[in-house]
Amino acid sequence: MRAWFGTTQFKGVTVEVQKFEDFKWLNASYVPVLKQLQDAETQSYYFSGHHDDDRTPIKFRNPKYLSMLNHLRFYIPEVFPALNKVVFLDDDVVVQKDLSGLFSIDLNGNVNGAVETCMETFHRYHKYLNYSHPLIREHFDPDACGWAFGMNVFDLVEWRKRNVTSIYHYWQEKNVDRTLWKLGTLPPGLLTFYGLTEPLDPTWHVLGLGYTNVDPHLIQKGAVLHFNGNSKPWLKIGMEKYKPLWEKFVDYSHPLLQQCNFH
Repeated sequence: MRAWFGTTQFKGVTVEVQKFEDFKWLNASYVPVLKQLQDAETQSYYFSGHHDDDRTPIKFRNPKYLSMLNHLRFYIPEVFPALNKVVFLDDDVVVQKDLSGLFSIDLNGNVNGAVETCMETFHRYHKYLNYSHPLIREHFDPDACGWAFGMNVFDLVEWRKRNVTSIYHYWQEKNVDRTLWKLGTLPPGLLTFYGLTEPLDPTWHVLGLGYTNVDPHLIQKGAVLHFNGNSKPWLKIGMEKYKPLWEKFVDYSHPLLQQCNFH
């Protein structure tokens, strides 16, 4: 990563690459996910390959959902202690328009600015959470609108004031037996930022380029194009009609990129 950014020009942008080892606070006594990784039952569930009588689909048992690269988004105020606001971007996005306007958006006292995804019923809270569990049933509206990670504005002043990371810790610890939700970092995000999320204009964040057909006009207007889903543009299974949106920004003459297995 450091070699890549050190040998590539980004129009005067300052780039800082950090690594986990520098975060001394990132340890099992503070981070529930790291503590759970030390648990024998958790290790068996994700890594042994044993089945629980086939009750849990294999996609829910993918160890990537325990990766701290996924969960580090819940520690942004600690990663950047001097910052008051950040724009968060996933690694499978293309930025095709100026994002500076995001910093002046009024979040109305909320912590998270995100594009909502509930235009269809299955992107509401009941899609992601187990409403047979009393904790979920008592605290969250099943018809509340879901939203997307991948392009988010975070007000770190409000985050620290409301101690949002401790909310995340609370729900992670309650889900140690995986009965509240099973998959990924979005469900704990929906719990953590419940009532703390400000809807953004959908053109800021266009989703679905890694798994579905997207309105071409929305793609053209979109500031951030998100290849969420399995069909990443650098893979053989990438959706051919969307690969050019990513490839036009790739310098295939770069010696580091020539070592990568792109398709």
